[in-house]
Amino acid sequence: MTTTTDTAETNSISDHVNYDPNHLLDALIEKLHLKNDAALSRALEVAPPVISKIRHRRLPVGASLLIRMHEVSELSIRELRELMGDRREKFRISDKQFKPKPASAPGAAPTSGSAE
Repeated sequence: MTTTTDTAETNSISDHVNYDPNHLLDALIEKLHLKNDAALSRALEVAPPVISKIRHRRLPVGASLLIRMHEVSELSIRELRELMGDRREKFRISDKQFKPKPASAPGAAPTSGSAE
C-alpha cells in the first residue's frame, strides 16, 4: 500500500536521481587535463574541502562556482548544468529574493552610526 508520504518521498528521490555533481567534476578534470580533485580545486581557486563536499553532496554547486567553472573550462553554463544532471530549460529564482526588506520600525535608532 502506498501512502501519501511514500509518494512524496519517491518523487523527491526521483527528482535527485539525475543530479550527479561527480559527473560534472570528473568531466572538468578530464577537460582540463588534471590529475585529481586537488588540482581541480587549484584551477577553480577554491579550497579542496569545497570540492570534497560537492562530491559527497553536502554542498550544492553554487552560482559563483558554476561561473568560475565556465571561465576556466570555456564550457557554457548550459553545458555545465547538463553535466551535473540539471535538465531545466531555465533557472528560476525564487520571488523571495526580489522582495524588498521590511522598513525599520518608526523611532528606531539609525544604523549608520552617526549621531544627529
